[in-house]
Amino acid sequence: MSNSVEADLVVVGGGLAGFCAALAGAESGLSVLLLEKTDAIGGSSAMSGGCLAFAGTDLQQEYGIEDSPETLYQDLVKVGKGEADESLVRAYTDLQLDTYEWLRKHGVEFQPVIEAASGQSVPRVHSVDPADMVRQLEKAARATGKVDVRFNIRARRLIRNAAGRVTGLTATSNGEELTITGDKGVVLASGGFVKDQDMIHRFAPLYDNAVFIGGEGNEGDGLRMAWALGADVRDMVHIKGTFGKHPMDEMNHHACLAVYKGAVAVNQEGKRYVDESLSYKLLGDACMQQSYGVTYQILDRGIMESGDNRVRILDFERRLEEGLFVEAESLQELAKLLELPEDVFLAEVEAYNQAVADNEAPEFERKHLVHEHGELRTISEPPFYAYPSTAAVFGTYCGVKVDPTMQVFDVFEEPIEGLLAAGEMVGGFHGAAYMTGSALGKAAVFGRIAAMTAAA
Repeated sequence: MSNSVEADLVVVGGGLAGFCAALAGAESGLSVLLLEKTDAIGGSSAMSGGCLAFAGTDLQQEYGIEDSPETLYQDLVKVGKGEADESLVRAYTDLQLDTYEWLRKHGVEFQPVIEAASGQSVPRVHSVDPADMVRQLEKAARATGKVDVRFNIRARRLIRNAAGRVTGLTATSNGEELTITGDKGVVLASGGFVKDQDMIHRFAPLYDNAVFIGGEGNEGDGLRMAWALGADVRDMVHIKGTFGKHPMDEMNHHACLAVYKGAVAVNQEGKRYVDESLSYKLLGDACMQQSYGVTYQILDRGIMESGDNRVRILDFERRLEEGLFVEAESLQELAKLLELPEDVFLAEVEAYNQAVADNEAPEFERKHLVHEHGELRTISEPPFYAYPSTAAVFGTYCGVKVDPTMQVFDVFEEPIEGLLAAGEMVGGFHGAAYMTGSALGKAAVFGRIAAMTAAA
């Protein structure tokens, strides 16, 4: 490789946001150089649960699900608890349906939409094989003849010209220093920082003892590069883990969310401690504040059978086959197996069941299965099950301040010309909590927007 490489647009990161930006840039006529820090594409995107939040699709209509961009907008704003930048939410909802069709055109296959999930007032989980989705976009990008993908290159510093515009970056590859130029700018799509323990501690010490799962390259490189130019940040205080990760299972990275089918969450003292219908990011916060940061999802046979093997977070039968559930013929036996105070635990489940039977909200004012969807059910049909659960940080969901064109802004609210961001690098979109599917969704939508801005 030459020590100097040029392209119209430089994209940093080979996950979903990066390849959406690269492909959209190529479709706009730009030559694109995509840099991947590791030796493989996918990053955290490929390790995700494969859920994207879209509204108004044909897959929803097939099941009679009434949804719209406006309903999606209202849900995202509500879940964000007033902390989300509503202009970013609007940018997402305006382009999400077109992006869904664009992904399908490029070979991405979606499963039927039948489940509502965290933060959704109606079912809008559009599930994919996430690794295959990135592969399809890589294939489409390479097929344009305008995208050059290079591996094992670590971006180091952004380069500005005399006028202050970002025109490229320096990088290293196998110990060699490189200068990479992008006349139309640089898109930072390099993910978050789940692999940098010091940075996690700086912004989210509550999660020091959580499980961290993400792409090996997610060490905050893009964030540091933007900081060096004075970039502002958003949502750093809202870093949260996802509830439902089994603390002892090293093979299965995904959360299990039986609470969204009617299970209750109890702590080591045998007591419920939260409204289980909340965003699983807020459930993660609540879990990490309990003894040892590990709690249990308690369910019965009916809830077990209501799982869905097409949705990873609801694939209860597979987890049961893998031996991850604790199973018992009675709640008393379950309490003994979990070493919970039996009298406290039994009273807690009895009080919950009685409230549900009386059509009253149980303690913590739980009213639905998930968000505002689904009727509560009792936990009364043996056998009974418990799923040990902690919080796993799958992504940091915070990052640089951008406007709806994905232009990065500095701490004085001035644009850093030529610098764009997409995906997990972007702050301000989620706010205080998170809707299932909005992370992969924003990676796709914002990746496209960043490329469109560069081309314009």
